[in-house]
Amino acid sequence: MLLPEPQREGKIFLEEAIRKRKSRRRFSVRSLTAAQLSQLIWAAKKIPSAGALYPLELYAVIGKDCVEGADAGVYRCEIGRITLHKPGDLRLELASACLHQMFIAEAPVSFVIAAEYERTTRRYGERGIRYVLMEVGHAGQNIYLQCEALGLGTVAIGAFYDDEVSSVLNLPKMHRPLYVMPVGYAREL
Repeated sequence: MLLPEPQREGKIFLEEAIRKRKSRRRFSVRSLTAAQLSQLIWAAKKIPSAGALYPLELYAVIGKDCVEGADAGVYRCEIGRITLHKPGDLRLELASACLHQMFIAEAPVSFVIAAEYERTTRRYGERGIRYVLMEVGHAGQNIYLQCEALGLGTVAIGAFYDDEVSSVLNLPKMHRPLYVMPVGYAREL
């Protein structure tokens, strides 16, 4: 599915997004637009990469009727495009694989950032592992800041069963999950 072109100029200053950034774990049932999804993917992908090797793979777990124009499923994400990887609304299964953090199932979309370490370790050896972990931090922070700019909320989840997340998403063996980031309109307590 083709996505709208991401915006290159925002409505809030970076400093405001940094100031407002916080983890949010409660989401309303409101769906996202294709433009919002596109913007979030763009932000996650626009990061520095050691040796320009780009070891990260971005997946979006989209619920039923949760993103305009997209069926429920797991999608591989590129700037300007998502490709269906596995059909079905798998948010509940993903939440269970994340140590039963059930708020994940409430989010219309969850990004799963996975790494193919070998893309970087082939060139940099053991130190490449460190570079990959730095890159996932960059991607996670960009998602946080882009959420703030779009009026959305997210939280970085590192507590999950790797093998279960991989199984739910049907990830290729070389794609190892590092972060799960549910995204949606925040519902305040």
